[in-house]
Amino acid sequence: QVQLVESGGGFVPPGGSLRLSCAASGVTFRSSVVAWFRQAPGKEREFAAAVSWSGAITSYADSVKGRFTISRDNTKNTVWLQMNSLKPEDTAVYICAARRGSMATARYDYNNWGQGTQVTVSS
Repeated sequence: QVQLVESGGGFVPPGGSLRLSCAASGVTFRSSVVAWFRQAPGKEREFAAAVSWSGAITSYADSVKGRFTISRDNTKNTVWLQMNSLKPEDTAVYICAARRGSMATARYDYNNWGQGTQVTVSS
């Protein structure tokens, strides 16, 4: 069992950058795949990025590929999402999630969720 707490969200103009953090607790963190999902108002929660338990493998949605970078440091029990070249359509609540097993992009594959942090991209 792992508990996740996100931070780092905020208000940023188009083209700006933010780095989100997901702080984890629990002995299972190191062996967990961790992902970032995002949910805009009135829309379905969608996959953004994921990182394997070792940090060696990453996966990105096409909408964020080349702009976002996911990384982790298991000694710090933290996963980050570096977001560059932000667009208004990136505005959403960003939620980190964890699972035991292989890389996955579907919401139902994850059983541990944080509370989310708001990212607003607007001028």
